[in-house]
Amino acid sequence: MDYLMYACIEDLHELITIDQQVIGSSTRLDLIEKAIVEERCIIRKTQNGIAGFLIFTTDFFECSFISLVIVKPTERRKGIATSLLAHFVELASTPKIFSSTNQSNTNMQKVFDTAGFIRSGFIENLDEGDPEIIYFKLR
Repeated sequence: MDYLMYACIEDLHELITIDQQVIGSSTRLDLIEKAIVEERCIIRKTQNGIAGFLIFTTDFFECSFISLVIVKPTERRKGIATSLLAHFVELASTPKIFSSTNQSNTNMQKVFDTAGFIRSGFIENLDEGDPEIIYFKLR
């Protein structure tokens, strides 16, 4: 019963709950709601409900950019993030796909490596003392 699909507005509460479990607040409610309305939010559903979600844009230098990948804490290390990335790569409307994570987030770096993304640079000064590593994949 596992499947990937675009989120619908009825999923918003569950997505906010998952995000709150991960970051400790609901500050991204508007961002998540807007992504759902604009069909830029993909979810992975399992028999236990939504296991994770991915938000993307297509306005990063005319390329796709995965801006957020969140997996429910109880569903981690089950391939959820990797499956969301792979699914997005298949449906991306641009040949170049970018994403990023903090240098301190070694778990997400492993996910990008597993999903076939390569490092493509970094940005300093977003989070003090924790550079953002940019990842890239060609469809």
